Amino acid sequence: MPASEPEGKESIMSENKNLSRRFIEELWNQGKLAVIDELIAPNATFYDASVPGGKFTGPEGMRQFYQIYKGAFPDVRITINDQIAEGDKVCTRWTATGTHKGDLMGTAPTGKSATVTGVDIGRYQGGKVVESWGSYDMLGLLQQLGVVPSMAPAGKTA
Repeated sequence: MPASEPEGKESIMSENKNLSRRFIEELWNQGKLAVIDELIAPNATFYDASVPGGKFTGPEGMRQFYQIYKGAFPDVRITINDQIAEGDKVCTRWTATGTHKGDLMGTAPTGKSATVTGVDIGRYQGGKVVESWGSYDMLGLLQQLGVVPSMAPAGKTA
């Protein structure tokens, strides 16, 4: 294998990690909506169990998803804990914090702060996300908001 191939692959993986970081920092932490059109392919598919149908598509779908969560948690802040790139994919482990000040898919604002952890795997092509899989602790979020009861610790009775 020529020496330039691994360097080229490393360069692409590094660029994809930078794109992923930009998406989180510029969209979620800075509110720069223009980054959606810049970093998301027109037919990108996002798989997320928290939305009806389990997926949404394209920049418009991302704008709707963003509005749901940013409307519910206007002070949301996402911290990147880890990133791993392999081939055309980037895996990002993150932690989000925010205060529930707006409606969240039918759940009235509680005013409570919450912290949620999650993992996203994005596939990149031509400098844009073309596919993404997200998984985060929705049950934990709802428990922190007091919408779903928490389980009693093991060995304790109600």
